[in-house]
Amino acid sequence: MRYLTPFVRHDLSRKMVFIGGPHQVGKTTLAKAILAEHSAGGCYLNWDSDEDRQRILQKKWQQSDHLLVFDELHKYPHWKQWLKGLYDTCGERHTILVTGSARLDIYRQGEDSLMGRYHYWRLHPMSLDESPLEDTTARLKRLMVMGGFPEPLLLNNLREAKRWRRERFDRVLQEDIRDLESIRNIQSLRLLTDLLRQRVGGQVVISHLAADIQVAPQTVKSWIEALANMYLLFQIKPYSQKIARAIQKPPKIYFYDNGDVLGDEGAIFENLVATHLLKWLQFREDYEGDRCELCYLRDKEGREIDFVIVVNSVIEELIEVKLSDSSPSRGLRYYQQSLQPQRTTQIVANLSYSYEQHGIWVTHAEAYFQTSPWESGEVL
Repeated sequence: MRYLTPFVRHDLSRKMVFIGGPHQVGKTTLAKAILAEHSAGGCYLNWDSDEDRQRILQKKWQQSDHLLVFDELHKYPHWKQWLKGLYDTCGERHTILVTGSARLDIYRQGEDSLMGRYHYWRLHPMSLDESPLEDTTARLKRLMVMGGFPEPLLLNNLREAKRWRRERFDRVLQEDIRDLESIRNIQSLRLLTDLLRQRVGGQVVISHLAADIQVAPQTVKSWIEALANMYLLFQIKPYSQKIARAIQKPPKIYFYDNGDVLGDEGAIFENLVATHLLKWLQFREDYEGDRCELCYLRDKEGREIDFVIVVNSVIEELIEVKLSDSSPSRGLRYYQQSLQPQRTTQIVANLSYSYEQHGIWVTHAEAYFQTSPWESGEVL
């Protein structure tokens, strides 16, 4: 059972539920598991199936099918208008679950809005707390190598993981993006993606990337947004509030699949921490209703913080990520004093033991992520 299952099941008793997330992250498996245990029965329909697509358009299912699951429905240009009509006329008879490998809050067509009619959940790859391995060190090592997507993580075969990853990239770049975005130069998009995979954790300068692949800067910017909308990567922007000498720097790029990173062990570990933090924060947004931001900080003196966690406009935590250096960084010490966050942490990959020094918690990833917010989340 994935971490969102009890929360999705609960929300279905009140409204429609949308589940977004990367391709092959487990959305369909989660939806089918909920459908299988649904006592009133139901129906699963996938827009990618020719037969199911016709059934969706003609609304051909049994009236006794209480739970209706629509997979990849966002590929239908007028899906929101169609769904609103279905919900408004049949909402008392059916419970509706929609899944998609794109940001369902972005791909809205037509003037009719579904605001107030659904809850939106974002499903992430498996993290340290979801790993089937008992040994915490082995969990981290496997996530570093295989990534957190269920199939390669559970199979634990490097050759098969590489094949799976190449096929997934082809599907996202050649099919999914083509269906949803007006991008025709797929070869240049692939080149851009490869360049971004080599720049994980670094600042992404749009003009430099545009020169490298010989397209307009605005094109590069729109392509990165498209890749983010398809849950292939995500951006974190610089935090500048209350920072007198902050630099308005470009965003940093991270990938949902840790196996996508083309970099050294330090870049891979930083990406792993970034994906875990984003997963935590987006759960808080989807469950608690908080407004959460994951940022980074760099000032004109060269002091830098890898991650700044902002919740409801308040800095909750400053986090620095190191591969083996256990000494609190200069930037972390400085901004702990000047910003006075609720917590200050340095996460170190290779660390013998955790300790606290001058209010800074120095720890390893296994200890930091051992308790997740969904474990304490109460299904009312």
